[in-house]
Amino acid sequence: MPVVDNEQELKEILQKSKNIAVIGISPNPAKPSYFVPEVAQRYGFKLFLVNPKYAGEEILGEKVYSSIKDIPEEIDIVDVFRRPSDIPEVAKEAREKGFKTFWFQPGTVNNDVVEELSGAGYNVVVDRCIKVECMRLLEE
Repeated sequence: MPVVDNEQELKEILQKSKNIAVIGISPNPAKPSYFVPEVAQRYGFKLFLVNPKYAGEEILGEKVYSSIKDIPEEIDIVDVFRRPSDIPEVAKEAREKGFKTFWFQPGTVNNDVVEELSGAGYNVVVDRCIKVECMRLLEE
């Protein structure tokens, strides 16, 4: 599957997905890595939050895990709030865990990882905000 940039494909991904792993969650309500997943949660997605700094704590009413590998359920979307230089390690863990779509929030894109994951058959969403896309594509 190449990079997803078609509206219909994006909408289908959001409609078929239930579980989102949020990589780099922040407890700070002023940061996108807090308020973006908060909006996705309102659209009915179950969040699995990952940030080793806050592992064991709760953010948005959900437990924070130290690694994707610690998440006890299947993951549909890996939503990334990390620096591009951190993405290869995130992608490696995500592949070990298993997922369907790797979602690069704006400012997180690592082109090598985009090529690697799309070449391996994963859905890859690049430089789009999941909050914006939920609000735009899931409003009926």
